[in-house]
Amino acid sequence: MILAAEARDLVLAHCRREHEKRIHLHAAVVMPNHVHVLLSPLRDSNGWPFPLVDILQCLKGATAHRINKLRNCSGPVWEEESFDHGLRSDESLREKCEYIRQNPVTAGLVRRPEDYRWLWVNPEFGW
Repeated sequence: MILAAEARDLVLAHCRREHEKRIHLHAAVVMPNHVHVLLSPLRDSNGWPFPLVDILQCLKGATAHRINKLRNCSGPVWEEESFDHGLRSDESLREKCEYIRQNPVTAGLVRRPEDYRWLWVNPEFGW
């Protein structure tokens, strides 16, 4: 499925709303046909990290519902599976953030990352 501009707006807005609730959002890019999210799960009131499966299920469920409402249809929006990767160092975090930043450039959608409307990078990276 190709996400229209309005759908990409709501997906990025949802990712940003989750920042500092259950996740620390490092970066997110909503491409026409996929999404990259770089995050660290926060901890619940008992000190346990919020489970990644729950975070992704909430993200997919909430955005699918809103996208379907926007499109006046029903049915699956996202694929069942998702690909996650644990990072081992801050250097790796910075590399993955740069990969996310460059995704729209690599896809030929913009010339510079900052020109892509559906990209958000946490100011912690200084870009």
